[in-house]
Amino acid sequence: MRLIICVFLVFCAVFTSRGQTDDQMLWTKVGVEGKIIKKLSWSGEINSRFGSNGIETFFPEAGLEYKLLKWFRPSIQYRYVIDKNKYGNFKAASRISFNGAFKTKVNRFKLGLRMRYQYSFNQINTADKYAIFEHGLRLKPSVEYSIKGSKFTPLLSGEFFYQPKEGGATTFYQKIRLSLGAKYKFNSSHRVAIKYQLNKGFRDFKEGSRHVLAVSYIYSL
Repeated sequence: MRLIICVFLVFCAVFTSRGQTDDQMLWTKVGVEGKIIKKLSWSGEINSRFGSNGIETFFPEAGLEYKLLKWFRPSIQYRYVIDKNKYGNFKAASRISFNGAFKTKVNRFKLGLRMRYQYSFNQINTADKYAIFEHGLRLKPSVEYSIKGSKFTPLLSGEFFYQPKEGGATTFYQKIRLSLGAKYKFNSSHRVAIKYQLNKGFRDFKEGSRHVLAVSYIYSL
């Protein structure tokens, strides 16, 4: 419980000391997951993202993951996004993602690296300066620590966003997400997580940051 309280206090501290160009959001996720066969699993979830003007993004997502090796799991996800555009209207778009997740354990540490390629269909013209690219690559290293005798697991991650330019030209990573939080596993079926997330663009640091409090619940069949 202390870990969750610490994450909440970090978010409150950042909220009270934010710059004029910063904004804040609450992200929620409710999901369910299960297995089709021994190494093939499925997942489904509902995500909502709230800003200063209420809900800004809503999307259901479904995916399949295959345990190819003990340390490598490829997966595919489909997301139907209902997002607010720059005129304040809600428009729909679709996105498909191809992922490769690498995991290993070192003592009580669980180290992870997720590589993702995503492509969006009917991408809307959103007012969100932190919106995800129409197509691009994402790299997400992460670390978790297993506390002996505890159901809490602290976690830390960073995600880098990279978008190739048209014509084959390349560019540097353009955005980053840094996350600090904890998850709590009630039993084999129920778990919750809370984290503070900082979103930042690389192009112009004067544009400010986005501070996110993310809360999720997953039910495993």
